Amino acid sequence: MTSSFKGIGFMCLGVLCLATGDAISKWLGEVHSPLQIIFFRTLVSLPLIALLAHFAGGLRKLRTRRPGIHLLRGLIYTGTMGCFVLGLTLLPLAEATAIAFVAPLFVTLLSIPLLGERIEAPVLIASLVGFVGVLIVVRPGGEAFHPGSLVLVGAALFYALMLITARRWGGSEHLWAMVFHMTVVPFVITGLLLPWVWQSPQPWHWLGFFGAGVFGVGATAFITLAFRHAPAAIAAPFDYTAMLWAVLLGWWFWGEMPDLWVFVGSVLIIGSGLAIAYREGRTSLKRRPTA
Repeated sequence: MTSSFKGIGFMCLGVLCLATGDAISKWLGEVHSPLQIIFFRTLVSLPLIALLAHFAGGLRKLRTRRPGIHLLRGLIYTGTMGCFVLGLTLLPLAEATAIAFVAPLFVTLLSIPLLGERIEAPVLIASLVGFVGVLIVVRPGGEAFHPGSLVLVGAALFYALMLITARRWGGSEHLWAMVFHMTVVPFVITGLLLPWVWQSPQPWHWLGFFGAGVFGVGATAFITLAFRHAPAAIAAPFDYTAMLWAVLLGWWFWGEMPDLWVFVGSVLIIGSGLAIAYREGRTSLKRRPTA
């Protein structure tokens, strides 16, 4: 039980790091292109990832036998970061976070054709409820609809593909090798495009670029520790504490306050995610061999 509490604590810290990094990226996006933000985030992240790999067993952990897979995941990761950072500049932080929560629902549905998994009826129903929640938040065709919502749905789709590829090939590669090589790709792509979008940063912007990279790696490290100390069914639901931080940070820095429908849709999205996590947790317990 103590280990599970540690896992929950690490998960909450990881989510706080994610929310803080997102808020910094949103702030930087008021001046700088998403490409420039991604370039500096990955520039800061790469040496930190290598350092964590060193302490986790040495830089040999970064070796890979599947460069093609890492290239594919890196391209997907580039799409994820590009869409999400762009979406952050277009929508309030809490609304962007709520839409991003649809990613696990995409994972559930895409695992059928891409991984050949079978989805039970309760999980499918929960996924559909989650999509109803997304429609309430996005409100396509309504006066409150913003095209940035579709950009964030695209980010969630890319992120779901990234999780599915991790599930497919993660067992044959070390964690830090997957994270490192995946991060190299957006670093190279945005670095090549940087001359066309460059805006000279102010001194405090450099601190923002550095902070966004540090918080991004910190999130990865803490969430990894969370799943080492607690079962996924216990740790994963605390990912939704991101909504609390998004509301607080958005209100604190930008005076943003989501309307009632964003909260209603968020409740449906989070509820469906918790239902899926609970169902999968029970299923994994049933499949666990007994002594």
